[in-house]
Amino acid sequence: MAKLKDQIRLVMQQDGQVLEDSAGRLFFDSKLAKFTDLSGVRLLRCGVDTVRQLYRGMIRPEVLAMFDQKPGMVDFAGYRFHMSRVGRDSGYQYKLQNADLGLILLLKNHNVKSDAIGSHLKIEVSPHAIDGRSPERLQEQLDFLAAASLHHVERNQCAVHLALDFQGWTPPADFVAHLHCKAQAERRRDGIQSYGWEETAAVYGRGQSFMFGSAGGVQLALYNKTLQARSIDKLDYWEGVWKRRDSFDDQDPANYDADAPVWRLELRYHHSVVQQFAHGSCSVHSGDFLNTTSFAELVPHLDGLWRYGLQNFRLMSRPGVLDAFWQLCRDDVRVQSEVDSLLDETFYKRQYKTARGFSGKAIDIVMGGLISLLAREGVDAKKGFKAIRQLPIWPTMKDHYAARDMTNQDVLKMIAERLEERKVRFGMAV
Repeated sequence: MAKLKDQIRLVMQQDGQVLEDSAGRLFFDSKLAKFTDLSGVRLLRCGVDTVRQLYRGMIRPEVLAMFDQKPGMVDFAGYRFHMSRVGRDSGYQYKLQNADLGLILLLKNHNVKSDAIGSHLKIEVSPHAIDGRSPERLQEQLDFLAAASLHHVERNQCAVHLALDFQGWTPPADFVAHLHCKAQAERRRDGIQSYGWEETAAVYGRGQSFMFGSAGGVQLALYNKTLQARSIDKLDYWEGVWKRRDSFDDQDPANYDADAPVWRLELRYHHSVVQQFAHGSCSVHSGDFLNTTSFAELVPHLDGLWRYGLQNFRLMSRPGVLDAFWQLCRDDVRVQSEVDSLLDETFYKRQYKTARGFSGKAIDIVMGGLISLLAREGVDAKKGFKAIRQLPIWPTMKDHYAARDMTNQDVLKMIAERLEERKVRFGMAV
């Protein structure tokens, strides 16, 4: 990849002189002799919006017994939860939810037997729960609930969403054309589609929501947070956050404008990507790899993930030159946390699984054989994919495809295409 060029950052002094300054809000493209003034941009807050902590273990029998009852309120681990079953698409069978705590426990992996050790627990943490606890205190609570849910419990990595809220900049009409990224999945929506803790969707005018990347890898989302928060009746909460947070602008520490819309730039990291960073990144001093497995361990490295995301998705002003707003977000934004950042003390790199290893070449060979068998038996893609997901090796296969930024829908599409190819080339007698 060719090295990108930054624009020159300048500051205008009171006497009218323009000087180069790494903190300046006036950006200059020397080739085009073009200035971009971002002095009106207000960076309100950059923080963790979502945490999903995964655990391995064996489900405690008394926990499974709770779900023999009808959905309703239960006492669990000293808290009150609402228990219910969940759809298969979640990957789990049962749910314990406490909106006041800001926690959802998803239990019993669909692809692993309940009496076997496996990825049986995922705890989803809401924004207000993250905001109201230190990373250490939050991790202690998550680990406590995991120990109450599983025998032989161990942390199994986490997923995080990082969100920058800002005012004074809106995506231009050619935003999609100038946003370059490695990921192929790209969506521009007519409205805001929410997820997780924000379960109500709303529809707005065009250009209010953009999405790049796949859910199984790194995603970038850009959307009007004011409209989205109002649609789920959370605007009062977020306005309180924006008003009490110190901003990134030293001269204007309380710079939220209630009359202007707030936009959000969000980077969403699947747990498989976080795992790649944990195995591939190392300390520049000791050379030790991160090997993080929990949210609390990951917090010092959130600035590294933020920087990586803005390099993986790049808004260009012209070929080879970074857009001024993207440069501002990369250079001036830090993920707010009580923990000191290790950005300057860590070399960040993703360790990708290769086709030479078991999880690569062997899985591709197995999948090819399975597709041939499905074609021979005349099984369609949906039924075949359902059968494949029942195999004990599916969790390993799923991790392999997730590392290649492939979701379940992508795998289903691949199976359908290969089944069609075999039918066309060889007929039913494959």
